[in-house]
Amino acid sequence: MEEGSWMKDEGLMPNISKQLNDQHPKRPNDQTTKTPMLNIANPIYDTIFKYLMEDERIARTILSALLKKEVLHVEMKRHEYTNGTRDKISMFRIDFAARIREDDGSDKLILIELQKTWLETETLRFRQYLGAHYANPENMLSGDDGRVSHGIPMVTVYLLGHKVGDIEEPALYVSHKAYDYDGREVQKGIPDPFVESLVHDSIIVQIPRLHGMVQNRLERVLSVFDQTQKDGHNRQVLRIDETQYDDDADMQRIVQRLLMAASDSQLRQDMNVEDEYFSAIETRDTAIMNRDAKIKKLDAELEEKNSQLEEKNSQLEEKNSQLEEKNSQLEEKNSQLEEKNSQLEEKDNQLEEKNSQLNEQRNQLAMSVRMLHNNGLSAEQISMSLGMSEETVRKMLE
Repeated sequence: MEEGSWMKDEGLMPNISKQLNDQHPKRPNDQTTKTPMLNIANPIYDTIFKYLMEDERIARTILSALLKKEVLHVEMKRHEYTNGTRDKISMFRIDFAARIREDDGSDKLILIELQKTWLETETLRFRQYLGAHYANPENMLSGDDGRVSHGIPMVTVYLLGHKVGDIEEPALYVSHKAYDYDGREVQKGIPDPFVESLVHDSIIVQIPRLHGMVQNRLERVLSVFDQTQKDGHNRQVLRIDETQYDDDADMQRIVQRLLMAASDSQLRQDMNVEDEYFSAIETRDTAIMNRDAKIKKLDAELEEKNSQLEEKNSQLEEKNSQLEEKNSQLEEKNSQLEEKNSQLEEKDNQLEEKNSQLNEQRNQLAMSVRMLHNNGLSAEQISMSLGMSEETVRKMLE
């Protein structure tokens, strides 16, 4: 079959140019020439993407561009993993078995796990699907003795409807290599079936990074996913200039199938269903985001209050420390005062004792003065006898 003959031989639809003439009829005497824009279904929708990839030739075209190798044959695996609960509609997965042509001309069977997402998705979900793929016995090859020998080499492809960090490249190729202990790349014996069974290469496509630019074959093929071409009133539709694909029969086939999808009432209804669930997810995520923002604000306020309380506690601790120091000083002074009081009491006791002794001595002396006076001695004689002043003697005799 000649290149491009599919449009008439397979009976899919009339020529795209006729569709354009039907959508945009020429006006009489119209002097201005505008590039006619074609309305196609948006393949970011799971329904449209699946419909697109069900065409074997289109699947080979897209996968060949992604792998940068010729895909000789591709088969969609019998298990297609969608989100049955519909609360995680942002994830869609299709598995392929593909035979590719290597650079040396040999053929090789590989598995391709293609996952597409609308929204930012947790890597755990990617890993869960990947784990299920590794665990599937159908993805293992058997030797001549019937025993499983190794797994079929696998490539994972992620078509992301969101950006990944600060990576600016629309397509990112992550390839594995083998190294020895000293960091030298091991080439002898590589690739090896055992090693290929345990590791895989990945291709990550950031659809928002396409920017409407076409610089290579992959970006040309993926240009039909470029969301900058969305219709301003209906995101289910992309408006493209199909003349840019005039020299590319494979791209014309992709455009033709997306054009057919846009006119299929069931597919449009399926897109409406996706929009409803997508809107529900956006509403839920918005509510979660608002709740998280409130929680973050409350956490900040609590943190500020805690900081203030900590500062007050610190001030109170400092004051308590100062009070304890003052109490310690007061206790020391009280102890000193008690000691002085004890000393004063002791002195008072000594004074009282001395006073008592003095009083006793005075009484004895007074008795002696009276006895002498009674014996007929005069005050003057008593004074001279006892060594006292005459005045003191006279007072004692009063």
